This record gives sequence, C-alpha cells and structure tokens, in this order.
Amino acid sequence: MERIVTTTKDGSKTLLIKDLNENYHSGHGALQEARHVFINNGLILFENNEIHILELGFGTGLNVLVTLNEFLRNDKCHVIHYYTLEKYPVMQAEITELAYESLFDEENIADLNAKIHACEWEKEVEIVPNFYLTKYKCDFFELENIAMPSIDLVYFDCFGARVQPDLWEQPLLEMVADKMGMGALFTTYSSKGSVRRILKELGFKVEKRPGPPGKREMMIAWKGSQPTS
Repeated sequence: MERIVTTTKDGSKTLLIKDLNENYHSGHGALQEARHVFINNGLILFENNEIHILELGFGTGLNVLVTLNEFLRNDKCHVIHYYTLEKYPVMQAEITELAYESLFDEENIADLNAKIHACEWEKEVEIVPNFYLTKYKCDFFELENIAMPSIDLVYFDCFGARVQPDLWEQPLLEMVADKMGMGALFTTYSSKGSVRRILKELGFKVEKRPGPPGKREMMIAWKGSQPTS
C-alpha cells in the first residue's frame, strides 16, 4: 500500500494512498476538517470532568493531536482517556514529513507528537497529566473483543465508503454502538443516508450539521438522546 505525503488547501499535510486515490483527510484542509468534525462537533459539546473517547482509526495521529491541544488550552474537561485502533500504522519517515507539530503553538508539541507515535501498542500511556492514550494495532472488526470502559465520544474517521464500504455498514456500527454509554456522541465527516438510517435503527438521535470546508454536510448522533448537561 504505497502512500505519499500531500499538502491540503489549509497548508496542513495528509497521506494519499495512490492505488485507491484516497486521502487520509480532506484535500480542502486536514487540520480544518479534524477541528471542525471532532472538536467543534464533538469534544466541546461535553461538560464532563472525565471523557472516554474511541477513535476509528488512528491514521496520522492528527485527531489525537487536535484533541490533546484542546485539552491543554481548555480546562472544561479534567481527564481524557483516548482509545484508538489502527491496522496499518504510518512510518516514522511519514510522521516526520507530515510535520504536524508546526501547526500548533504549544511549546512542547513536537515532543508530545513524538510521544503519541512512540507509544507501545495495547498499553495505556499518560501523554501529559490526565490525558491517557491507548493504541490498538488491529482491524476495526476486532473492536468487539477489546475491553474498555463505557465510551462517551466516538470519532468515526474511517476511509470513505467508496473504498471501504463495509466500514459504513451495520456490523461495525453496531459494535461501536455497543461500546457507547447512553447519551454518548458519535461524530463523523460523513452524512451518508444509509449510515443515518442504521444509526436511527440502533436507537441514536441523528443530526445533520454543516460540514467542514469543501463538504456541505456531516453528521453527529447521540445514543438515546442528547445529555441535558
């Protein structure tokens, strides 16, 4: 699976899988997309002191980094436990070329980015005080065999249905739903009608929201109903 680093329209970089002609992030802006979908329509909607996040999948590590950056600059959430799955980890040379540390103002962000990628798989690591990361090197369909606490927030960032349609069908979505607590939030860049219907059948309250630059719509979905606090 040959991957090359490309630059998106907001100046941040992503990976392109040449054989599939599929980017890891939106060509309109990798950083903009990550912040819009997973922070502005995900993390900041919570008032919880402690949040458990599940990400599918880890990819370039950008979603972890934007979440960590928000955690460091906003004291709304005091503890984050972040669980992420990835079958095909990126290489060190790719991490270096992506240069995500240049996108953030945090003084030690380069060290933190390096620590995120250096974490041992299947082991919880405290990246900074009260921000815990556990990475699993596995197929997404192994999720049902992974023990984890009840999840509050899901970052569903799989490759698009054009190249991996099975990731957007009921079996995987049901596994994800089973890991989530009542009132938990599912957020994704997609607004695919079949996914909305499946989530509704699984008991979610689905909302269409404006998408990131270059995309008209995205969706979020609350399991059961949106929390009142």
